[in-house]
Amino acid sequence: MSDESPLIRSLRAAVAAAPDDVPLRLHFAELLLAEGRNDEAVTEAAVALQHAPGDEAARALMVRAMGLPQPPAAPSAPSAPSAPTPETPAPTPQPPSDAPATTPAFDWDAAEHEVGDVVGPRFVEQPLAADGSGDPGDASAWDVDAPGAVRLADVGGMYEVKERLEAAFLAPMRNPELRKLYGKSLRGGLLLYGPPGCGKTFIARAVAGELGANFMSISLSDILDMWIGNSERNVHDIFETARRQAPCVVFLDELDALGAKRSRTHHGGLRNVVNQLLTELDGINSSDNEGLFVLAATNVPWDVDIALRRPGRLDRTLLVLPPDAAAREAILRYHLRERPIEAVDLGKLVKATEDFSGADLAHLCDSAAESALLDSARTGTVRMIGMKDLLGAAKQIRPSTEPWFASARNVAMFANEGGMYDDLLAYLKKKRKL
Repeated sequence: MSDESPLIRSLRAAVAAAPDDVPLRLHFAELLLAEGRNDEAVTEAAVALQHAPGDEAARALMVRAMGLPQPPAAPSAPSAPSAPTPETPAPTPQPPSDAPATTPAFDWDAAEHEVGDVVGPRFVEQPLAADGSGDPGDASAWDVDAPGAVRLADVGGMYEVKERLEAAFLAPMRNPELRKLYGKSLRGGLLLYGPPGCGKTFIARAVAGELGANFMSISLSDILDMWIGNSERNVHDIFETARRQAPCVVFLDELDALGAKRSRTHHGGLRNVVNQLLTELDGINSSDNEGLFVLAATNVPWDVDIALRRPGRLDRTLLVLPPDAAAREAILRYHLRERPIEAVDLGKLVKATEDFSGADLAHLCDSAAESALLDSARTGTVRMIGMKDLLGAAKQIRPSTEPWFASARNVAMFANEGGMYDDLLAYLKKKRKL
């Protein structure tokens, strides 16, 4: 402020450099009060009280800055009366007052309200208890999405995946009469696996939409806790919340992290998480879990604990492969819908993006847009995104599914116990990747 004295400016800078120095702040407030800046003095006194609650000097300064009457001083102890002398006659007794005057007490609630918009609370979170209770990760904090509008019809292409979902999972759930006839309960578990970026999470949401069920998406970060025993409690609380919200789909993302093989896990906490997960999944066949569906997704099913895939748990599997031609066209249309494009041949682009994942296709559209943007910036003439940009991006991007198939090939050929990877073997033979 230009009208401030050099002393005020110096003290303001000193207080900013040492905000916890209460005596310095009170000295600064005294100077502000002496210059008639009562509002600023009130603010400084309030901040001082935030750092030193109950400080008498800060309270007295705030009273003066707000122009309120000073509270009465504490009465001193009465001394023994002295005997009257001829020089000092005894005082004449005064009649008692009917209504002695009293100084009103300082209203701290009113003062706090007055400076509430100037000085915010120092702490906005409740402290954790010794066992970690009070953590925002408690059961009441789990997000449960209402039945969404996403259906399998919104998944472009991928007809084989939809047919297998319908036959193995959805048809029994949609037909209560047939379920009753064949003794099929309204519950189940399904494991989606395949290369990354191919839409496993989107398919899980579409399944929840088909069932008209609530949706909970759970990852490792939602479960792990620094306190011993809390991770297992989180797993239990998640399933309890889902039971209360039934019908509900619990989607366990990255199951290889949540349910890694216990023989390879050296951390006791992670092993306990797997054990608790097994306990909850065992309840899928109980009446308490009616209307509870557990879907899980992983890129590396061979790293998932085998106990999780025992019959009665996640016993059904579905291979989610890279999007087919129809799905790639739908994905490309989606990512180009709001971009300035010109003369784009989607058929040619779809052929040039075989084995691309959905994430790869999104990256392709971003790269093509970046190419057109940079060219427009260099030439000074804005132009549309064309086939040259899109095909150029397609040539530069290597499908992210290739490393996955390289790893999955050996597993499918030499570790296909029980025919779990028969679908993957059939796809590899079809694509001549064996």
